Amino acid sequence: MSQPIVTIIVSPRERFSFTQQNLESIYEHTTIPFSLIYVDGGSPTNTQRYLEGQAQERGFQLIRTEQYLAPNQARNLAIPYAETQYLLFIDNDVVVSPGWLNHLLLCAEETNATIVCPLTCIGKNLHQTIHLAGGEAHILEEETEAGIKRKVHEKHYFVNRPVADVSHQLQRQQCEFAEFHCMLVRTNIFQQIGLLDEALLSTREHIDFCMTVTNAGGTVFCEPASVVTYVPELPFNLADIAFFLLRWSDAWEISSLEHFSQKWHLPKKDRYFKKRYERLGHRRHQAFLKPLLHRLTLGLGSPKLEQWAKTLERSLNRWITDRYTQRQSSLQIPYRIVNGEIITNHLTQAS
Repeated sequence: MSQPIVTIIVSPRERFSFTQQNLESIYEHTTIPFSLIYVDGGSPTNTQRYLEGQAQERGFQLIRTEQYLAPNQARNLAIPYAETQYLLFIDNDVVVSPGWLNHLLLCAEETNATIVCPLTCIGKNLHQTIHLAGGEAHILEEETEAGIKRKVHEKHYFVNRPVADVSHQLQRQQCEFAEFHCMLVRTNIFQQIGLLDEALLSTREHIDFCMTVTNAGGTVFCEPASVVTYVPELPFNLADIAFFLLRWSDAWEISSLEHFSQKWHLPKKDRYFKKRYERLGHRRHQAFLKPLLHRLTLGLGSPKLEQWAKTLERSLNRWITDRYTQRQSSLQIPYRIVNGEIITNHLTQAS
């Protein structure tokens, strides 16, 4: 068998309960040689045991920490272990389709792209509704009386459109950003730009990475012949809730937005940021709180109850975030477990 030219890096996105479906999908639909590194941050015992068993059976590398990890922290732990020409970042709630990796690699080889993303769909009905088919993301500069004003231009192609309705329009094209749901990257770009920015805890990390790569002379392509789907509408397991609430906490989102605006010299009063500050907690409320209230009220609902529950949930969210922060600060020497071996280290912070 030929040596692999790609290392697949799997990391948790917002929960752990889809781990098995994700991993089985990768092994079922990937026909070319590959290495795989799985980063497991603070998963429940049953997930840990499953991954340990799979790592032994399939021969992939397992990196585990006792604490939850922000996505870029998890990815950065794996990058130094990759020895192949390409890396493939994929979240643990993604299902792939036959030929997915072949098409991504072919696009990279034929276009010399630095980053290639697939046609990324969304929902339990696999590969039917588009989440991302490439997009635009760059900084605009406008002259005003007060001076140069900088703002982000961001546009998603074909978002929420049925694949069947626009299939004739989907073709390989150069674009400006991809998302970490699934993203092929040339490994040597990290020698040029450094590791991923860990200060972006929960949002804008994909835009930041793609703009950084573009500024360094790299290119981004979308290859719709490769199709994957991320599946967010899953019932919650109890073991998922704390990580989900931390992952989309107000504190992590605010910290990420503030860092992103400072790093790219963007005014926080811009509409781009205002819209995101106004939606703080929206993901938690839609994915967790509303379904819970629907079940508790037998579908009847109550605006007053919902408002009370939002207030209570925000308090719970602050408590979870504070508890996580205290636990992190008490770990004098953070460590990871790589294939059963304890390795002490500090999580690398990108500049």
